[in-house]
Amino acid sequence: MSAFGDHDHGELVGISFDDPFRAKEYVVAVTGLASREKLRLRDVVTIVKDHDDRVTVHETIDPSPKQAAVSGAVWASLFGLVLGGPVGWVAGAALGAGTGALTAKSVDLGISDEWVEWFRASVQPGTHTVVLLVDDVDRNA
Repeated sequence: MSAFGDHDHGELVGISFDDPFRAKEYVVAVTGLASREKLRLRDVVTIVKDHDDRVTVHETIDPSPKQAAVSGAVWASLFGLVLGGPVGWVAGAALGAGTGALTAKSVDLGISDEWVEWFRASVQPGTHTVVLLVDDVDRNA
């Protein structure tokens, strides 16, 4: 287990498991503590590195560019439709998709991309690593 102290006013904790089910159980247990207000869970990142060194990263907080582009396109196209009719709808969709994708790439919520990359490079093959950003931890929980 690794703990890295203060990270944007929270505690950054990483723990690796050989078993994917144990990693999921750990996330469920921590989520349970958060629901009982024993800690504040700010972000969870799971990193899976297979035996061929292929890495899969799942971030719970940071939106993907695709998700942000779709959301931006929907909202901007609705706004464009109200203001400019069909032409406004098309222009709004294009502008919203581009803005959403760029925003997702530039905004970093939760665990910083630098730490995610550090864990990605450091974890051992064949492991499932859970990285948490928590604060307001009740140490007696």
